[in-house]
Amino acid sequence: MNKDQVKGRVKQIEGKAKEVAGKLVGNDRLQAKGNIENAVGKAQAGLGDLKSDLKKKLK
Repeated sequence: MNKDQVKGRVKQIEGKAKEVAGKLVGNDRLQAKGNIENAVGKAQAGLGDLKSDLKKKLK
């Protein structure tokens, strides 16, 4: 795993936790922030996956 994959997965987990916490306490702002963070994490992890795949194919 490269650093983008790790950072992206961590950001996804943090975002999901914020999203769930926002739902539990009824805080729409926290829920939205978690949703955005989750999406950013997915994108970053996807970029890391792409980098990893390209690196494997170029070898």
